Amino acid sequence: MFYDFDFDVIIRSLPYLFLEGMRFTITLTALATAGGVVLGTFLALMRLSGFAPLSLFAAGYVNLMRSLPLVLVIFWFYFLVPYIGQWVTGASRPIQVGAFWSSLVTFTIFEAAYFSEIVRAGIQSIPRGQSDAAKAVGMTYSQNMRYIILPQAFRNMIPVLLTQTIILFQDTSLVYVLSITDFLGAASKIAQRDGRLVEMYLFAALVYFVISLGASQLVRMLQKRVAIVR
Repeated sequence: MFYDFDFDVIIRSLPYLFLEGMRFTITLTALATAGGVVLGTFLALMRLSGFAPLSLFAAGYVNLMRSLPLVLVIFWFYFLVPYIGQWVTGASRPIQVGAFWSSLVTFTIFEAAYFSEIVRAGIQSIPRGQSDAAKAVGMTYSQNMRYIILPQAFRNMIPVLLTQTIILFQDTSLVYVLSITDFLGAASKIAQRDGRLVEMYLFAALVYFVISLGASQLVRMLQKRVAIVR
């Protein structure tokens, strides 16, 4: 099977694979993680609030997103949102979102559901006595969250947040359905062009494996350090 394995096609393709494909993958991962953590934090606070409508909305959002396949959400946003935007704005044509912004918004709103559960668990891990002490000294709910609860919660959540980010990094390969040149998309284009599917797909799998394994080891080391500090 591997008697005619062509390493040269991989070497020739390295600049395109990493300068174009991997750069897009990392950019999408970083932006979607940042947006997902921010939105997920708000969803977690809404779900933990005592105001029933906010709590029910956040719970419904999280359960809906976690029950849908990501590739289906990508398709929905890319194909349906332009028409929804046209209906809302009253425009004569569908609103052009673009493949990049479509994928970024999709990953952000989808991952926010998972980040929300991580943040909620992190907040609930802080002893309730600290919140009671904050109230006793006259701190408001927002001050309590900003200065007491969230800083400690995020320190506890860092390993889990990074683990979810690794999963997000792997999931970005699904943007191939929008014909976006991420790392896997770049490898696929070269494979189809040169007729070297085995070489390119094996190399892409190896790169994802090495990056994900290395990141997982760093998360494990960080988790031990956080546990020691705690």
